[in-house]
Amino acid sequence: MHVVDFAALPPLPRSEWAFCTLGTTIKVAGSPAAFRAVDFDAVLAFARAAVQAGVTHLAVVSALGADVRSRNFYSRTKGEAEAELQRVGLRHLVIARPSLLAGDRASLAQAHRRGEAFALALTRPLARWIPKAWRPIEAATVARAMRRALERAAPGVTVLDSAALQDLGRP
Repeated sequence: MHVVDFAALPPLPRSEWAFCTLGTTIKVAGSPAAFRAVDFDAVLAFARAAVQAGVTHLAVVSALGADVRSRNFYSRTKGEAEAELQRVGLRHLVIARPSLLAGDRASLAQAHRRGEAFALALTRPLARWIPKAWRPIEAATVARAMRRALERAAPGVTVLDSAALQDLGRP
C-alpha cells in the first residue's frame, strides 16, 4: 500500500495506459467535502498526472447514475468528475459505471459496509431476475471489462454501463 497526497502527486512512471479505481462513500469519507476530495479532486489529479506521464488511454470507475445534473450529491459529483476527465487530453477514455460492486473488500483493507453487505445478500439470490444494468457486479468483472475496452480502444470516450460491463467482463 502506498499512501500519497493527491494534491501533490509525484511524477508517475511513463505509460500509455492507466486505470483509476479511486472512490469512497460519503459515510466512509466523513463528509460531502471529504468525499468530493477523493471522488473528484483525487481522480482528476491522478488523470492529469497520468497524462503528464504519457498516458493516452485511461479507464476509470465512476458509478451507476453519474450525472452532472443529478440532485443527488454522490451522483452529481461522479458526473462532474466524468465531465472534467473528458477535458484532460486523453486519446481514449473508458468510463465504467458499475451498479453495486461486489468483491473482497477485506483483502484491500476496506471497511465493512453493512448497508452494502445487506443489499448484496438480498440481491444475489435474485440476480437472474434483476436487469443486468442494476444487478450487483463483481469488481473483477469490472476490471476485466475496463482492460478489454482499452484493448479495443478507438479515439474518444466509451461509457460502459453495468450491463455492458457484465457482458464485456465475462471470464
